[in-house]
Amino acid sequence: MLGLVVLGSFFEAYDLSLLTSALKHISEDLGIDERQMGNYLAGVRVGGFFAFALLPFADRIGRRPMFLFSLVGMSVGTLATALAPTPLVFVLLQMATRAFMLTAAGVGVVMLAEELPAEHRGWGLGILGALAAFGHGLGALLFAFVDVLPFGWRALYAIGAVPLLALPRFRRSLRETARFADRHALEGEASAAGGLLGWAQPLVALLRAHPGRALGVGAAGMLLALGAISVFAFSSYFLQTVHGWEPWQYSVLLLTAGGVGVVGNVVAGNLGDRFGRRVVGFVALVLYPVAAIAFYQGPAWLLPVSFALIVFTSSAADVVISAFSAELFPTSQRGAASGLLTLVRTFGWIGGLALVSGGMGDDVDLPRVISGLALVVAIAAFCVLLLPETGRRELEALSSDA
Repeated sequence: MLGLVVLGSFFEAYDLSLLTSALKHISEDLGIDERQMGNYLAGVRVGGFFAFALLPFADRIGRRPMFLFSLVGMSVGTLATALAPTPLVFVLLQMATRAFMLTAAGVGVVMLAEELPAEHRGWGLGILGALAAFGHGLGALLFAFVDVLPFGWRALYAIGAVPLLALPRFRRSLRETARFADRHALEGEASAAGGLLGWAQPLVALLRAHPGRALGVGAAGMLLALGAISVFAFSSYFLQTVHGWEPWQYSVLLLTAGGVGVVGNVVAGNLGDRFGRRVVGFVALVLYPVAAIAFYQGPAWLLPVSFALIVFTSSAADVVISAFSAELFPTSQRGAASGLLTLVRTFGWIGGLALVSGGMGDDVDLPRVISGLALVVAIAAFCVLLLPETGRRELEALSSDA
């Protein structure tokens, strides 16, 4: 299951990396003005609202069918993006693709949380993030040849349809989680039959039973998304326009400094299992703004070090917050919890990108706006401290369907 979920997440990360790496080429080809790029990127993130509507179905009809459905959707959407003729069509296609990507990612975390033993659950989620990050590496490697590939950036998106070829393997090998199967057997066939009509029931039950936990996880996720989205989204554009980097130089940065930073997934998972999620999440979230400001405001020689720290701390924080969303709620509500986290993250992503466009003017440039927004992430560190500790504890001991 870990291998199959990682494979799906690999291509989700690949698609996500393209929008960052090839932003300059996409904007030039489609005629997108620099001052409007934040708004267009925010439009892509609207797909998170559709993911919020899809994820509760994982609590009604199962983790496996929703993961397979999302895998097909994101592959078809990525391929269609390669044919986008205008900025509006590009945004709409990426919006739909983003919805399926987030659904697959959310369901994948839930599946691993339900299958892995308590003492290694953080490690497993960290491994998922680290191995999936190789998708970013593949995107970076291919982006180095964007100027010589036929059709340029469009060829990179066409490659994202590869998961469709592996669909028969997914259908044969991927099984339903034992916890969902047991819960489904207890509730009976009536629960599954009402899945399409009662998709909101798990979400309503979650908000009634655990409002404090939902608020804490949601606040941490939204603040991290708000402060971090522009740091990554404009990194390639910033290096190419401000520092004069070539595409291959950005690819080298992703493969080297970014590769070092990806270790944050595994480190956070291991340390979270040993010392607790809260302390690991707090440290990572406090250090993130420091790294972001050093990248956008510091000297050129500091760029590789600060970028590695950005990736390391953001990876660690994502692992911790995702773990909380899957561990703090019962089996019947985990899909809804993932959907709720996706919803508030989407508000954060859209808000962060919109603030970049709104904050830029004649006296304020892009690096200063992004640096200011990165400071918001430090507030999320204190939200994490308010949550119950979940490290090395069985899911049934943290919450119960009863």
